[in-house]
Amino acid sequence: MLKHSASNERIKRIYFTYLKEAKRQSGQSVDAVAKALARFEDYTHFKEFKAFHTQQAIAFKNHLAKQKGQRSGEVLSKATLHSTLSALQRFFLWLAGQPGYKSRFKYSDADFFNISGNDVRVATARREQKAPTMEQVKHVIATMPCATEIERRNRALLAFTLLTGARDSATASLRLNHIDLAQGCVQQDARQVKTKFRKTFTTFFLPVGDEIRGIVEEWVQYLRKEKLWGNDDPLFPATHNAPGASCLFEVAGLKRKHWSNAAPIRKIFREAFEAAGLDYFNPHSFRHTLVRLGETVCKSPEDFKAWSQNLGHDKVLMTFTSYGEVPYQRQGEIIRGLATPQQAMQSGVNELAKALAQELRAII
Repeated sequence: MLKHSASNERIKRIYFTYLKEAKRQSGQSVDAVAKALARFEDYTHFKEFKAFHTQQAIAFKNHLAKQKGQRSGEVLSKATLHSTLSALQRFFLWLAGQPGYKSRFKYSDADFFNISGNDVRVATARREQKAPTMEQVKHVIATMPCATEIERRNRALLAFTLLTGARDSATASLRLNHIDLAQGCVQQDARQVKTKFRKTFTTFFLPVGDEIRGIVEEWVQYLRKEKLWGNDDPLFPATHNAPGASCLFEVAGLKRKHWSNAAPIRKIFREAFEAAGLDYFNPHSFRHTLVRLGETVCKSPEDFKAWSQNLGHDKVLMTFTSYGEVPYQRQGEIIRGLATPQQAMQSGVNELAKALAQELRAII
């Protein structure tokens, strides 16, 4: 049985280059497209794309809807179906305009990869993002051991994520020169830091407690004054493994190198939450926790705009729509609270009305 098609591989390579260089898509996005194409080719037994017809698309949709995920063992979600079929639709739409394929099928043939409107709505529906409470995060950090430098690094890693809301990929690539303890900020310079969309911005330490800030400051001072590390050294260095007395590799301290990716950070988070007896929350969930905190402590639109910029968002609307959903428990509290008279709220409305009247009189 065929395991690949030479002509398919050639045209896929051209398409992947097009996505990367012309569409400026990330390697992760291109990998997702490659996975969708691999699924389709496996189903068609690696027939050449030139032999594509609409019946293949219809049959593949039915086949994919019955498949089960390798990890979950359950039928693939609507979101997976939608992303896979959308990637195939875009590929065959592009392919229909390429030399050697124009006469084989029409642009409209790619539409047969569409799923129903109801399935699209299910796949793209926004759902509540689970996030730990501030109390849970602080409990985890407080219970983390700090006897060895590895343990101190791990504790500082969680504290830093709460203090700044930095994404794990950015955290893994930060250097000591990016953090300014005097100003209480982190310079996320896209030339050296792996920020999302390679944006450069400044993150100031968020008001999450002096004990959290103290853990981070203590860690930076340890690296600079005790380890004598310089500006170009990693803020959160990788673990150094070396052969031990048993001739097996053992943890031997810190390596003066960055992690190659954020996977070790997620592992540290998982182990910390499990050790504290709590469900695992990944590093990104801390951003949701911080947005919910911002919604309670910010007193003006300007306050929340600054909070939003601190998380690397260009627009406040991004913070509200992607992170600012009200948890359903809090939603219930608010709705029930609206059933009772709100004297303080009415007072605030009256004050606002008076201020607006004064402004209007000044204009007139």
